[in-house]
Amino acid sequence: MYDRLAGEWWRPRGVFAMLHWLAAARARLVPAATREGAVLVDLGCGAGLLAPHLAGKGYRHVGVDLSAEALRQAAGHGVLGVRADVAAVPLADGCADVVVAGEILEHVPDLPRAVAEACRLLRPGGLLVIDTLAATALCRRLAIDVAERIPRIAHRGVHDPALLVDRAVLVEECARHGVPLTLRGIRPSLTDFASWLLRRRGDVRMLPVRTTAVLFQAWGRRES
Repeated sequence: MYDRLAGEWWRPRGVFAMLHWLAAARARLVPAATREGAVLVDLGCGAGLLAPHLAGKGYRHVGVDLSAEALRQAAGHGVLGVRADVAAVPLADGCADVVVAGEILEHVPDLPRAVAEACRLLRPGGLLVIDTLAATALCRRLAIDVAERIPRIAHRGVHDPALLVDRAVLVEECARHGVPLTLRGIRPSLTDFASWLLRRRGDVRMLPVRTTAVLFQAWGRRES
C-alpha cells in the first residue's frame, strides 16, 4: 500500500496528512544531541517525515524501512536509508543515541521481537521514543471504524485490529530489555482539525490527554 501511495508522502493534505502531525509531536520528545556524531535511528521511517523536525538537533538521521521508494524520498531529506525489517535491523548493538519507532509497532506481527531490536540498538543512556495505537475496543472504534472513513486521516485498511499494541506487553518487553517507559495519550486538537478541514491552517497540533487507550506516546532511557 505504501509503495502504491508513494506520491502522497509529502503532500501536507494528502492521505498521510496525520503522519505529518504525529512526526512533529514525536520530534518534540527528542532533545538536542549531547555529543558530536550522535545517531538517531528512525524505525519505519517512511519517506522521512521526521527529518524536518530534527533539523538543528545534531543527529545523523538513519532511517529503516522496507519500502525502497520511501527510502529514496527520505534520502532527499537527509536521511541515510537502510532497507530492512524493523524486527531484523542490520545495525550494530548500541549504535544509537536515540531510537524512534513512530506509527510502526501497530503494523508488526511480532511485537516482542521488534521491541528487542529497538532496545538492542540503543547505547546505555540512549532514548527510545514510540507512538502507536492501543489494543482496546475504544481504539478499534475510533482509529479504525471512524478514522478510516474520514478522508486524509487514515487510509482504509491500513490497520489490522489484531496488531494493535497491548500497552502492558509493550511496557513489560521494554523493561525486560532495560528501558522503563513513561506513557501518555495524545489526540489532535479539535479546533485545529476543524480549521484544517476548512483549509484555514496547514497542520494540526497533537495534544496530550490523560487516557492512553487510543493513540499514545511512550519514551524511556536504556539503563546502564
